[in-house]
Parts: sequence; structure tokens; C-alpha cells
Amino acid sequence: MSSIKKEVYRDLLSKYKSRIEGQLEGHLDSPISTKDYQDFKKEIIPPHMTKYEEACNFAEKILKIKPDEKKASILQDSINSAHINITPSGAVSLGIFLPLLIILFGGILAFAVLQSMMFVVIVLILGAILIKPLSDLPNYIANYWRLKASNQMVLCVFYVVTYMRHTSNLENAIQFASEHLTPPLSLDMKKIIWDVETEKFDSLKDSLDYYLDSWRKYNMEFVESFHLIESSLLEGDETRRLAALDKSLDVILEETYEKMLHYAHNLKSPITMLHMLGIILPILGLVILPLVISFLEGVSWLHLMFFYNIVLPIGVYSMGRIILTKRPTGYGDTDISEENPSLKKYKNIIINIGNSEIRINPFFLCIFVGALLFIIGISPIIIHTIAPSFDFPADPEAQFHLIEYNTDKLGNLVGPFGIGSSVLSLFVTLAFGIGFGLYFKLRSKNLIKIRERAKKLEDEFASALFQLGNRLGDDIPAEMAFGRVAEYMQDTNSGKFFRLVSINIQKMGMSVNQAIFDKQHGALLYFPSKIIESSMKVLIESIKKGPRIAAQALTNIARYIKEIHRVNERLRDLMADIISSMTSQIKFLTPAIAGIVVGITSMITTILSKLSKTVSNIGVEGVGGVSAPMDMAEMFGMGIPTFYFQIVVGIYVVQIIYILTVLSNGIQNGSDKLNENYQLGINLINGTILYCFISLFVMVLFNNIASTIMDGAL
Repeated sequence: MSSIKKEVYRDLLSKYKSRIEGQLEGHLDSPISTKDYQDFKKEIIPPHMTKYEEACNFAEKILKIKPDEKKASILQDSINSAHINITPSGAVSLGIFLPLLIILFGGILAFAVLQSMMFVVIVLILGAILIKPLSDLPNYIANYWRLKASNQMVLCVFYVVTYMRHTSNLENAIQFASEHLTPPLSLDMKKIIWDVETEKFDSLKDSLDYYLDSWRKYNMEFVESFHLIESSLLEGDETRRLAALDKSLDVILEETYEKMLHYAHNLKSPITMLHMLGIILPILGLVILPLVISFLEGVSWLHLMFFYNIVLPIGVYSMGRIILTKRPTGYGDTDISEENPSLKKYKNIIINIGNSEIRINPFFLCIFVGALLFIIGISPIIIHTIAPSFDFPADPEAQFHLIEYNTDKLGNLVGPFGIGSSVLSLFVTLAFGIGFGLYFKLRSKNLIKIRERAKKLEDEFASALFQLGNRLGDDIPAEMAFGRVAEYMQDTNSGKFFRLVSINIQKMGMSVNQAIFDKQHGALLYFPSKIIESSMKVLIESIKKGPRIAAQALTNIARYIKEIHRVNERLRDLMADIISSMTSQIKFLTPAIAGIVVGITSMITTILSKLSKTVSNIGVEGVGGVSAPMDMAEMFGMGIPTFYFQIVVGIYVVQIIYILTVLSNGIQNGSDKLNENYQLGINLINGTILYCFISLFVMVLFNNIASTIMDGAL
């Protein structure tokens, strides 16, 4: 009888399976897929990453090159870590295909347009150098991804532990963490759950263990912390379960501090080398370089620009990125506009007119300011192009000129050499420094103010949570507890937050959940902080189990926040000496040294120019007593006009300020784009203005001294 039932069952199963398969068009056996992870990935992956994926896939079709197994394995790990939809073969193919295009078209352009074999050789060398980094680009992307993800690891463990203290469910805890973290770690958390839903793994533990293996080489404390969290699920005793959860947070905090301690000790030598090779030697070399170029045929300011504004910044930036890749993972801040998309409007310039609000993208304002300054800066070239004979003053024997073009030994006009042109060239430097600086500052200053206000609340929020927990522990309802704590903490950010919650409950008739999280009137709108938000969500969840459970949850959260704050302050103390040294380089040393160098070079160029014009008729005694005229221009050349030289140096100063600011922010805060943009805005504006002021003062002073000396001598 049982065999007949089995046969009937198989017939029914086959019948209904074929019917369902027909309705689903043959996709019954395809894996179940949710679009949540894919949609989320599309939102957080930047557009340039998609372009890179398309380029790799295109290069693989045109020129398919397979790497060796060892390299392919490393690239595949990086591709998986960065969530890029390419293959190792595609990455290597693009790494060879793109340099070949650069060599081919760049060589033709350099030979046909610039007519310079030197630039042809440079293009060939550049193409050959690019093969290695482009082939290994997924590794660099993965390193940046890990650096950014590592900023959130302490918070990730904090969120998981906080949730599991009152509800021992790992899947819900990871989901809770993914909702409160920002990309990229939030994407990783969603991917863990997504892999279980799509049946890639049979259980959440298998999916989590597979993900943790990818961090084993880079952040062992993160792996250990999650293993302790997993072990808490096996504990039958509640005390031991809570002890395992507490230990997991202690592990990641203490080991992060120890790794950062070693990193700080080992950082002084690389930073010193970067300072010498990237700043001191290049800038001091600029003093000698104009004289050297004066004796070399065929070398112009374009070669100087290629080296100082392309090759050298790329080299310094690469050295800085290598230093950052060795930074320990574990803590840092994030962009609050990523956490709360409603705050993105503060990246614009906001003008309030009555009840209406006008938003202006800073990009357009900065383009206008930069373009205006740039046109002023190149006005000597524009004037000379329109009226080649124009100069001010018109007297060629005048001490200073606005434009001043001279004739070289081949009869070509070279310039502008005038002190007026040199001063106007400073506006080109201001165009880049002020233009980019304004953009970064305007895009970040409003968000920085909001984040600083939220951070002040976070600093005192631990004690506020203790008080709120104590009130709940006295069996006072949460609706009344907020008002009680607000009375005790008047004139503090925490008191303001709790008072907003209390007002929403008492005057607007909201529930505790609505009073905190309402999208129009919730208290979190004025204090956008993920730590505060997650603490309040834990409060809402734990209140369902009673005020005493909620009181215990808040007490533990307060202790965790205190521990995280303590470790972060210790880490900042470790970095204080290095960061202060880099800050002094950014804000004073580099602009000051470069400005003095430009002034000295301007004086040298003025002396060479006057010697070339005034000593051209001086004769020397030749063979047999015959006097032969000797042109100083043939001995020394015309030199590089200070106009072009200053532009090269000025742009280099702007580039170095940018690189050092990114590096110092990365060392101190990890991948904190918001603070990076704000610091870039301040440093670029202040550093550029200081450089231009010193350059102007030294140029005018030294040119005046040089002209006085030359007039007296000749």
C-alpha cells in the first residue's frame, strides 16, 4: 500500500511540477533571487565603478589575456571584496589594452603636434609604467574598500552585540547592523543574508564564516569578535552568554588600539621620506632648475610642467596611498549624508527668501570664480596675442614692464618676462586653489556643523542613557522618563534631545517611537547620529519586554559608547605628533618655501634678461687681437619666464596641499570623506592665499633689488 502511495505522490508531484514550470517558462530550477541586495548595490556603487566594469568587459572581448593561477586567485579575492562584476582576465586585459592605446595615440600626437621626440619617449615610458598598476587595479580598489569598511567595524560589532543582548538572534542582529551602517560594510552585511536567501549557503553561519574568511588576513580582531558572538548562541547560561558578547566588543577595541600603536611608531620614517622626496627636494631643486634649463637646448617650461604637475604628484600620491594601505582597520567617521539622504540638500548653497528655499550647486559658483581668476591670470598672453607690440610702459628702457617679450638668438619672441605678468600669473594659481577650495568647503561646511552638533550629543549621551536607564529601572514609563531626564540635563544637547521627545509625546500625542523617529517632527531630525538612532531603536525593542529589560539594555549601551569613545581618544593621542607635523607642512612650510623659491627665481630671470639685453655689444679680445661681439643670450639663454615658472610651481603647491590633506585625514580618520572635503576646502584656500602673498612680496622685493644692482653695475 505504501509503494502505491509513493507512486501516486510522484505522479502528482511530476504533474504539478510540469504545470508550474510551464507557467514560469522553465525557470523553476533557477535559484530564488531577491532584488534587495542588487538594488542596494546599484545605489551605493559609484558610476565610475560601473564604467570600469564596462571597460574591463570590453577589453576582455578585444584582447583576452589570462593571468597565472596565483595572480588570478588574488585578483578574484579583490573582485569579490569590492563587489565588482568583472573577471581577473578582464582586469589584466584592460591593464594591457589601455596602455597600448596610450602609447599608440599619445606617441602619434607627441610626434605630429608637439614635434618632440622627448615627449614620444615619455609617452612610451608612461604606457609601460601603467601596465602594472592598471592590471592590479582591483587590488587597489579592494584596499580602498577595506579601508572604508574598516571605519565601521567597531560600530558593526557594537550594533550586533547591542541587539543580541536583549534578543539572541544572529540573523536579526546582522539585519539590524546593516540598517544602521553605511556602505560599504552595510552592503557586506546585506550580502551575508542575501547569500542565504539565494541558497548559495545552507545556513547563516556558513555564509557569515565565508565572509569572515575574507577578513582573516586584514583584520583578525573583527573575525575573533564575530566568533565570540557566534559562541554566545551556544551558551545555556545567561551570564556566560552576556559575558561572551561583552568580550567580543572588548577584543576589537583593545586589539585595534594595539595595532594603531605599532602603526604610529612605524609611521615617522615613511612620512619623513615622503616630506623630503615630495616637498623639500623638488621645491629646492626649482632654484637651480631654471639656470640648468638656460644651458639646455630644446627644454622649455612644458617639460617642467610635465615633471612637476604630472609625474611628481602621481609619485607622491602613490607613496601616500601605500602608507594608508598599512593603516590598521577598526574605527573612523562617515559622511552623515550617506546615513541620512535627507541631509544631502545641505551640500548646496541654501538661500532662504521668506518661506521659500533656493538651493544652488556650489559647482557652478566655483566654476565662475575659477574661470574669472584664470582669465585674469592669462591676460598677458591674451593681450600679446591681440596686440603683439603693446606693453606698459611703452618705454623699453623702463625698469619694470607689464608684459615684456624679448627676442631670442633665433629671432623668436619669448615671454612674458615683465614683473606685471609675473604678478598676474598668481591669479592662475588662485583659480585652482580658490576654485577647488570653495567647492570642497561649500559642499561640506553645513554637514560638518550638523555632525559636530550630533557628536557633542554622542559625547555626553552615555551619561544621559545611564540616567534614562535608572528612571526606567524605577518602573517609570518611558513616556514620563524622557521628561524627567530632560529636567535634570537642562542646557545640554542630551537635555535638548530628550525635551524634544517629551514635547512630541505630551503636546502632539505621539508614541515614543513616533516622537523619536517621525520623518517630519522626530527628535532625530535635529540630531542625525547612527549611534543615537540605534540606541533608541534598541530602547523601543526592549520596552516591549518591560521597563527593567529596557533599563538594562540602555545601561549596557552607555557602557559601550564610553568604551568606544575612550579608545578613539587614545588613538587620536597616538597620531597627534604626526598629524601636527603634516598640518604645519600644509598650512605654512610648503606655501612659504615655494613662495620664496618663486621670488628668487624671478630675480634670477630678471638678471639674465637684463644681462642679455645690455651686454650684447660688449666685445672680448679674439685671436690675433680681433674683437668679437659676444651675446650673453648665447651663453645663458633667455631662461624660463617667471610667468610660466610661477604657474608650474603654484599648481604644484595646490596639488601637494591636496595630497597631504588627503593623507593626513586618512591617517587620522580613515576613509572620512566629509571631514576630508572640509579640510581640503580650508587648506586649499588658506594655503594658496599664503603662497600667493609670499610670492608677490618676495617677487616685488627681489626684482626691485636686482634692478637696482644691475642699473648700478651697468
